[in-house]
Amino acid sequence: MPTYNEAESLSFSISSVRELELDLDVLIVDDNSPDGTGQLADELSNSKTFVLHRKSKDGLGAAYLAGFDWAIARGYEVVVEMDADGSHQAKDLVKILEQMKNADLVLGSRWVPGGAVLHWPWYRKLISRVGNIYAKQMLGTKINDMTSGFRAFRVDFLKNLRLEGVTARGYGFQVEMALRTFRAGGKITEVPIVFIERNFGKSKMTTAIVLEALWLVTKWSFYKSA
Repeated sequence: MPTYNEAESLSFSISSVRELELDLDVLIVDDNSPDGTGQLADELSNSKTFVLHRKSKDGLGAAYLAGFDWAIARGYEVVVEMDADGSHQAKDLVKILEQMKNADLVLGSRWVPGGAVLHWPWYRKLISRVGNIYAKQMLGTKINDMTSGFRAFRVDFLKNLRLEGVTARGYGFQVEMALRTFRAGGKITEVPIVFIERNFGKSKMTTAIVLEALWLVTKWSFYKSA
């Protein structure tokens, strides 16, 4: 769980995962949040919940890469990306992990039958839907939700994706990782999830982030490797 100013929602997100009683560990990757998220994460830490403090806010991609390195170094079999703001429902984690038996990447998809987004204005749904259709068509994948941030990777496969070459740092990171998996011949499965707009804090999405992702998709469409 990458965090930046998520003090209002972090406790809820951690407790919702723990209520599932699954045998998993949680790593909170905090980018020196000024609202005290890092301190709260330390208070929540225990034998199954860990905290990785980073010096500054350096983008979503950099935070996830740091988390991947942490998991790889400790021999985990599966690593999951999940937002800390409550928008990803813990119950959907069960479906994602069940599909890991036969996949290298499992995406929690909003844009497949059974998937949905709640409490977004129509224009934000349109931006996400059109953006994903554009990415799918330009990059030649069969993935319906390349920007989904709720996903799981098989670590053995993840280690072979040349993570040192990942360039995207914003939300384009999700597209790049899905594209790298696709181009490396990984088995990708999408399962429907219901995404719920956050109840606390502010979204990190900006127009600049959207434009960056569109530019990267366009650029990657001209190269055989992301």
